[in-house]
Amino acid sequence: MPYTVKKNWKTGPHCRNMSKEERFAFLTEWYDSTAALQRRYQLMYYPKDGSVEMFDVKNQRTFLRRTVYDDIQQDDLFLGNRVTVFSRQLHLIEYADQYTANKLGIKKERTLAILKPDVVTKIGDFLELIYSSNLIVTKAKMSCLTCNQAADFYAEHQSKPFFNNLVQYVSSGPLVAMELMGTDAVSAWRRLLGPTDSPTRRESPQNVRSQMGAEGIKNVGHGSDSLAAAARELEFFFPSTVGLGPGNTARCTDCTCCIIKPHAMSEGLAGKILNSISKAGFEITALQMFHVERANAEEFLEVYKGVVTEYSCMVSELCSGPCMVLEIHGNDVPKRFREFCGPADPEIARHLYPTTLRALYGKTKVRNAVHCTDLPEDGVLEVHRFLLWGRLGLYLKVHLKKSPTDSGFYSGRTKLHITLVYKTSGQQQAERSCKGVQQQQQQQQQQQQQRSH
Repeated sequence: MPYTVKKNWKTGPHCRNMSKEERFAFLTEWYDSTAALQRRYQLMYYPKDGSVEMFDVKNQRTFLRRTVYDDIQQDDLFLGNRVTVFSRQLHLIEYADQYTANKLGIKKERTLAILKPDVVTKIGDFLELIYSSNLIVTKAKMSCLTCNQAADFYAEHQSKPFFNNLVQYVSSGPLVAMELMGTDAVSAWRRLLGPTDSPTRRESPQNVRSQMGAEGIKNVGHGSDSLAAAARELEFFFPSTVGLGPGNTARCTDCTCCIIKPHAMSEGLAGKILNSISKAGFEITALQMFHVERANAEEFLEVYKGVVTEYSCMVSELCSGPCMVLEIHGNDVPKRFREFCGPADPEIARHLYPTTLRALYGKTKVRNAVHCTDLPEDGVLEVHRFLLWGRLGLYLKVHLKKSPTDSGFYSGRTKLHITLVYKTSGQQQAERSCKGVQQQQQQQQQQQQQRSH
């Protein structure tokens, strides 16, 4: 059933800016897990004092009066993003008025950026370049294309003499696809890359292709040449239908999980963190950005519940914005990488282990830059949780429970409880637990036996 509104929420009194004060308005959705409903709110943001206001679209009434809320910044307001307002994770789906669309729409142009197989190991350098150019990365995924997928993506070059070589090269190894957003993003990314032909590149030696000596089809990367092409190419790598499009490159063997936390992503530290990981000799074999819903964050971090006082804040941080999930591959990598991340408290890390990730990029015990797997046997499970099942459109809910006789985090054997979650067009979520189904069947059998007696 399509969602209907009794009144026009775009023209109601709550949409009129009665003063000259600037205000931006968005239509948002919040999934109410208790009622299994998608609830819609209009979110108003006032940049003058950073205050927010919420209006309940269905019931046509104020849901949250204007309140100063420092956790949302103007840069966070773009379509497709998720912002958290007092524990409610709101998905921004539409501009609520023409002023907001005109004012912010031009600053939120999107384009597809691809790092080709030869330069995937330098992704940290490219992210630093992107952030320094006033562009932001809103989606990212390391993928391996098949020859058919590469041919479909470059179908417009099918008549060109270099087409077959291009298809073979692009499908020869992993690449990184990213959605970049910013003012004039299409032109900005293409300027950073530089011209594709060698003579023109020599005339402007400051671009990436000139500096890396790229030639022919091995020209570092790809950038959409128009807004229409960007929309088409973004749909290819990041389709709106869950489960379609190229998957990620997770191996799920001899690995550990690293999550670059939302605060580090918003501060533009992802490039520096990736460079530090690579320079330390670790191999990044998979990468993907996610928006973690609060319920999933609570389950993923459940092992800390009742153990550390920061549990609630840790959950709020993990679902406060996009995070970047990495698969780190190697021998004995969970232990080695955990030591490289350092103590959970950055202050302690700076005194005892000043070269660790948390010492370099962390701020507090909650905003400590990265999450890493604690126990060797949990590495594959945590990678599965995000990367393997995420590519299938399913969620593997990992319940990590601490035994009463154990001490320390993850010190007992991991107990795994699998629940498949199926999403239908973003409107409803239906969860089916295998254990729950068996219990229901047993109850039905018992009732039938009682009736027969």
